[in-house]
Amino acid sequence: MSLSAPTTVVFIISVIIAIIGLLAALAVIPGLPISSFWIMAIAWVVLAAGCLFKGV
Repeated sequence: MSLSAPTTVVFIISVIIAIIGLLAALAVIPGLPISSFWIMAIAWVVLAAGCLFKGV
């Protein structure tokens, strides 16, 4: 299995999700129904999927 760089769109989506997770951890965005840990985990999974699957 060879890894490839994620596309720019996937990278930006991952960064946006990570920023939302960071803001949730700092309590800037109160009342989210999901933990900031899981939001950051979703951002990591999106970025990992972009690296694992070619053309994503």
